[in-house]
Amino acid sequence: MKPIRIFILTLVAMIAFAGNSLLCRLALKQTSIDAASFTFIRIFSGATALWLIMKMRNAPWKEAGNWPSAVALFAYAAAFSFAYNSLSAGTGALLLFGAVQATMILWGLRKGERLHAIQIIGLVVALSGLVVFLFPGLSAPPLSGSILMLGAGVAWGVYSLRGKAEKNPASATAGNFLRAVPLATIVSVLLLPWVRLDRAGIGYAVISGAIAS
Repeated sequence: MKPIRIFILTLVAMIAFAGNSLLCRLALKQTSIDAASFTFIRIFSGATALWLIMKMRNAPWKEAGNWPSAVALFAYAAAFSFAYNSLSAGTGALLLFGAVQATMILWGLRKGERLHAIQIIGLVVALSGLVVFLFPGLSAPPLSGSILMLGAGVAWGVYSLRGKAEKNPASATAGNFLRAVPLATIVSVLLLPWVRLDRAGIGYAVISGAIAS
């Protein structure tokens, strides 16, 4: 893959990451929807959109993906949503980006990969930023939300690492989203007494799942 293509795809992914942060925070703070419902609708919408894409391409997807990746995907989405009950969009995005980067680079080091100078600088900046950002003080974000978002970052890092081995990323992503739907359903059922829905919140969740995710 050409460097310019890698750069463009990475840029789009980062913009989508930020977009999901804004959509989730907006939904949970400006509408009545709860975190579990947002997670379910987001994953279901993503699965539906990917299913339609696979159908239009006539591409195989039913056997694609796997349960470990689906669990990582669900863990990311759920922790992400619940974290934004207490974090701002910017704070959540910074914690998420740092945790994803640190997870993937540290895994590479564990596997014996050698880091280039830029990668070393990136790792140091990511870890230093997380330490300073989370250090107890007046500006420290809520601990529970921070832990959830860091967990979301680790889960997404694991999902991304597992995705590197996929020969057909689109089909694998569709299969993983499909498998994540029942997991999100279980959480929604368990938290049914606290379910809250409205049109705006549902709309944000659909956009988050079908477009940004």
